Amino acid sequence: MTSFCLSDVMERAKYSTNTKYILLFIIVCLVISLALERIPDTYRKFMPPYKSMLMCSSQISDQTITPLDNTKHFMVSAFMDQRVKGFDIRIISIFRRDSIQPLHCLFCCVDHLSDTTPATVLVHSDHFDFPYGATDVMCQIPHNCNATHVTLMPHTMRSMNPMWLPLRNKKTHEKYTSFEFNFTVCISALFGGYNNVLQFAQTLEIYRLLGVGRVVVYNNSGGPELSRLLHSYSQEGLVELVQWPIHNYLNPSHGWRLSVHGGDLQYYGQLVALNECIYRSMERSRYVLLNDIDEIIMPYQHDNLTSLMDTLQPQHPNTGVFIIQALVYPKKTTKESNKGYVDAWRQVPGFNILQRIYWEDRNDKQYHRHKIFVEQTSVHYVLKLFGEKYKIPEQLCHIMHSVTKHLTERPLEELHLDKRLWDFKDRVIPRVTEMLRRAGLPSSEEEADE
Repeated sequence: MTSFCLSDVMERAKYSTNTKYILLFIIVCLVISLALERIPDTYRKFMPPYKSMLMCSSQISDQTITPLDNTKHFMVSAFMDQRVKGFDIRIISIFRRDSIQPLHCLFCCVDHLSDTTPATVLVHSDHFDFPYGATDVMCQIPHNCNATHVTLMPHTMRSMNPMWLPLRNKKTHEKYTSFEFNFTVCISALFGGYNNVLQFAQTLEIYRLLGVGRVVVYNNSGGPELSRLLHSYSQEGLVELVQWPIHNYLNPSHGWRLSVHGGDLQYYGQLVALNECIYRSMERSRYVLLNDIDEIIMPYQHDNLTSLMDTLQPQHPNTGVFIIQALVYPKKTTKESNKGYVDAWRQVPGFNILQRIYWEDRNDKQYHRHKIFVEQTSVHYVLKLFGEKYKIPEQLCHIMHSVTKHLTERPLEELHLDKRLWDFKDRVIPRVTEMLRRAGLPSSEEEADE
């Protein structure tokens, strides 16, 4: 009897102790859960460094286009940009214009995660009424944060695994006195199987002779022969190839007029790519030229672009953007233009720009822009800029636009003869032929050797 009672008491005490441990365990779990719930809202800087860095490094985007969770928007790249008061970071983005919502910037610092800061969303005005448009998102870095990566998140929804963009163009305290390149050319959005190999090779070689050290090409879907040529130039170092798979995320338009071409975004995101190229090049190149692959910015009173700008810049020291007039060079076959024919290139896809020696007057003259101190870029003019702008006189320099298609063919007497390209012919022909050979493209010279 006594033994039974003692055993009963011991069982009850054991049960009571177990209950206390269980209750204590539940309370501890609740406290931890509540703490974790608060972390996404504030991302407290007291999180241990190894945990914050692990969170950043586990989800770093290596894509050129990154979907933004819980939105209809996309991030492209992030750059340090402290030229606008109150902001430190510019995130080049693609936003759905009718779905703008409050966003916050979150930074991965060297030793902690930052508090969030409000984001300012600036949709470019030159969206041509398409649903999506080029967008800049401006952020301020919190105090005591040596930021390495940034992401965006909607104000009302949090993500425990955000996708991070690395910060580029991280400035030092020293003023830049020299650049890796004097001139960079930005060529946006090759799409639709574009395969004008011959024109592309000629344009690159002429730009090389004019002093261009780097050509950035945003490639969506170039043709097979062009892809081989781009690979050769990329290996050589002249071309920086940026893959641009915009079709994986949106229905990109083949044109700029929504009512005619349809789609979500103008010309495969041309404006987004051009703006991205400006900031991609800002700390590496003194000048950035923005034009299409069928255009060449050609000086007429100087041997190259360097001597042209060395003349213009001292005359216009406060100028940030130099605007250049474009002239159309249509196909016109004459006895004179045939002197630019090169038989070795007859099987190469594309046309020979050495035969484009006539330009025409147009009532709707276009203007293109091309220098680095540009905040937002449109196709044919600058929307926002830092510094003054200056329009270069046509006789000093203009854009040679060798169009692929032309609606009307004008009589010879209405055209103007211009053989400026022939000044480079003796140097361009062997270089182009060599690059075609490296890319494994056909030529009659190789056939003769066989």
